[in-house]
Amino acid sequence: MASKVYFTDMRAGFKKSLLDKVERLFDQAGMPAIIGRKELVALKLHFGEKGNTGYIRPQFLRRIVNKVKGLGGKPFLTDANTLYFGSRDNAYNHLQTAIENGFAYAVVDAPLIIADGLTGKDYINVEINRKHFKEVKIASAAYHADAIIALTHFKGHEMTGFGGVLKNLGMGLGSRSGKQNMHSDVLPSVNPDRCKGCERCSQWCPAQAINLQGKVSVVDESKCIGCGECTVTCPVHAIDINWKTRPEAIQEKIVEYAEGALKNKKGKYGFITFVTNVSPDCDCYGWSDAPLVKDIGILASLDPVAIDQACIDLVNQEVALPNTRLEGKPGVRDIFRSLYPDIDWNRQLAYAEEIGLGSRQYELIKCD
Repeated sequence: MASKVYFTDMRAGFKKSLLDKVERLFDQAGMPAIIGRKELVALKLHFGEKGNTGYIRPQFLRRIVNKVKGLGGKPFLTDANTLYFGSRDNAYNHLQTAIENGFAYAVVDAPLIIADGLTGKDYINVEINRKHFKEVKIASAAYHADAIIALTHFKGHEMTGFGGVLKNLGMGLGSRSGKQNMHSDVLPSVNPDRCKGCERCSQWCPAQAINLQGKVSVVDESKCIGCGECTVTCPVHAIDINWKTRPEAIQEKIVEYAEGALKNKKGKYGFITFVTNVSPDCDCYGWSDAPLVKDIGILASLDPVAIDQACIDLVNQEVALPNTRLEGKPGVRDIFRSLYPDIDWNRQLAYAEEIGLGSRQYELIKCD
């Protein structure tokens, strides 16, 4: 059965601004039904790395906040800390970056809560029993929220082909150690030249697989369970982040995490995606390269798979813009595959459909 995906283009005019159209999409997609009075509503978004300009404009968030408050809900803006060491790898830096990028309370009229706490260790183990994970580590603030609305900037990604709702939920709401699990199939190892022997990694190791040998910590691979806690705990970065995985594997892992993020919220989630400023890279970079196609519009749905499929279809119907990373590739039919030829982005959608997270079949409903 086809899922409903609601769409509005970029046209605007008197009494029909893009901000007004977002509010109407919210209503037409059925999102008022997922919000109850006094319920805590997580608005999951990407605040953007310092130097990046591709993230969703805060003014749009203010309108969604107003809608949720009008229904009696208690909205908060949230995201989880990053695995890499940048401007959002702990709650202090993350909040500072969010505010600098325009997401201050005075602008969005809602509090900002970093979902996995100060250093990324506030998470809930959610049982899913899937191909890659028996359980996943979901940021606690998102897990404990009564409802969730994922607000996504649709763009390219060098590891998954594109980044849509599934990635926003899965990678976005995984704890820092969960992100390591998704990114790597390789067990961690300690760089002896960096290690200071503080033993903080061994204190956090749930498998007791790390011991001090002399003045350097050593990982016992026979005991290591690959949880990633040591990687995100080491204060001197002596346990390097491993990015070694296959494109199909990381896509499937992200989908499993997305399932974990939604598991306790049946009938209590919705999705709004902005297919604007469609950059070739993730918003985690400290820049935004030229958009690959023209701004297309904004979509809303209660089905995370259908909305991602609709977004990729709309992008692939467009003509690549000149003076972009697609320069010299006329007649491109698969925008992101042309950028990342070794990545079949279909896998994330197919796997999500296989495990019952949604449907790739959709009905696109145009809204004015």
